[in-house]
Amino acid sequence: MAYGSGDWPGRSLLGVVSGDARRELMGLGVAARFRAGEVVLREGDRDRHVVVLLSGFAKVTARVENGEESLLAVRVGGETVGEMAAMDGAPRSATVTACGVVEARVVSSAVLHALLVRRPEVHLALTGIVAGRLRWANRRRLDFRGYPAKVRLARLLVELATSYGHPVNGGGGGVVLGCRLTQPELAALTGAAETTVHKGLRELREDGLLETGYGSTVIRDLGRLREIGDLAPDG
Repeated sequence: MAYGSGDWPGRSLLGVVSGDARRELMGLGVAARFRAGEVVLREGDRDRHVVVLLSGFAKVTARVENGEESLLAVRVGGETVGEMAAMDGAPRSATVTACGVVEARVVSSAVLHALLVRRPEVHLALTGIVAGRLRWANRRRLDFRGYPAKVRLARLLVELATSYGHPVNGGGGGVVLGCRLTQPELAALTGAAETTVHKGLRELREDGLLETGYGSTVIRDLGRLREIGDLAPDG
């Protein structure tokens, strides 16, 4: 799903800040358009700009010790990528790649810093988002050690649904995930083997909790999925 200016995910920067701040953010820097598979930011580069995603979604990956690429997170319209390097000047810690067409604004670190001084609201919101991402990374590490693979998969699907999902068009109940992930990518995010994820998805479909099709995933019973993921009813 491509998010418009009135439909940002609630946890994204553009979804959190006030209308005035949102309009200013959307006017900063220069417009950019990334094609599917195009690199938005590259791990190890020393550039310092930040990218504000306006539509589409992107994947965040990094190389692990054996040289393989690991999926760390997904980012959708309304979110920022590259803010860490923009704020501390260190090399990029991950690669961000467009999945489908991504519309964005590319903002220099100097312009970002001036905005943060001028609008404390944006500074606080961005700091909170960075802290939330760190908490999520810590939760994933604990999940890997404390839960079996099917529970980790359920927890991830709930996270994706609550962060990026939207109601099924035309009613009927259910939440459509706002980003499309392959089984290998779900395996990377849950720290499980691809065959294990395949089995877990099949069981969730057979239980009527999940529907998968070409390029789409629908959560039919989010409450039950929370139970399987050992999560509180209200998330």
